[in-house]
Amino acid sequence: MNTNYYAVIMAGGVGSRLWPVSTENSPKQFHDILGTGETLIQRTFNRIEQLIPSENILIATNKRYEKLVLEQLPKTTPQQLLLEPAMRNTAPCILYAALKIYQQNPDAIMLIAPSDHWIENETEFINNIKTSFEACTKEDILMTLGIQPDSPNTGYGYIQFENESSNIKKVKNFTEKPNLETAQQFLNSGDYLWNAGIFVWSAKSILKTFKTYLPEMVDILDDGNNVYNTNFEDDFIQSNYEKCENISIDYGIMERSNNVHVLPVNFGWNDLGTWDSLYQKLEKDSQQNATVGAKTLFRDAQGNMVSTANGKKVIIQGLSDFIIIEKENVILICPRKDEQEIKQISTAAKEQL
Repeated sequence: MNTNYYAVIMAGGVGSRLWPVSTENSPKQFHDILGTGETLIQRTFNRIEQLIPSENILIATNKRYEKLVLEQLPKTTPQQLLLEPAMRNTAPCILYAALKIYQQNPDAIMLIAPSDHWIENETEFINNIKTSFEACTKEDILMTLGIQPDSPNTGYGYIQFENESSNIKKVKNFTEKPNLETAQQFLNSGDYLWNAGIFVWSAKSILKTFKTYLPEMVDILDDGNNVYNTNFEDDFIQSNYEKCENISIDYGIMERSNNVHVLPVNFGWNDLGTWDSLYQKLEKDSQQNATVGAKTLFRDAQGNMVSTANGKKVIIQGLSDFIIIEKENVILICPRKDEQEIKQISTAAKEQL
């Protein structure tokens, strides 16, 4: 394995659209929400470990999830955790990772990967990452993986690329989540991809770009004392991290830089951000009902998504296109078409129940 290869698994999110299974105390990345026998973060770690030495895989997460990460990823040591003392979006977290990795290995090439996505064809994924690593070893570029869209989805950001003959394309621009009409135009044009939030670059390139576009953040997190990978790192981060601007890597760096490239990929990707996206991934019965955990009996019932504790018996009569979710002392029953309301429902439940 190449010892210059590193990964940062982003595992700080709360996944509130998958409530009540995903909660602030136990977000979706720490659950086996597909019923595969592995939690999402375990699956992500095992996938990345096929290419990157396990000691070079860092986990960026909130301080409150430290115990969960170490329990679920036994190969990981406390030194591999980037514990964010405050939520500041993705740019500060990625800068922290880049400074820590660069201090270990100035020749490092980094993969930034979400902890909670589903990837169907892992061999294809690893080949795509290899291609990206090789490109970033040779050139001063920032790379992202762009998913070939198969529908005008309004829940994702889009990347427009220049139609070059090479596999790796120069990025023209990024568009935040568009409306349906615009998404349809993007799909028809053929030069747009979904932004999956999977990035590759050399530690050197990304640090140079941060110095150009977010110099104040570099001043906060790089005080020139080489605190990273020493006993002083935790205290330094505890004192300084919250001073960083709350900004995403997309907005702070990717949308501003002129050396961003994209590799169009097609490895069967799903961000598992909502119950409906999870429903799309699960096996269905002849009436298009999907089940995780439960023993179900459906009578005159179609298109439902059911998730409960293992072995719970659920009988559904005369219900179609509903989400039925049970977690400990909470049961959620909601039409699939209204799943975008779940964030607000969880807030209301906290306040009123």
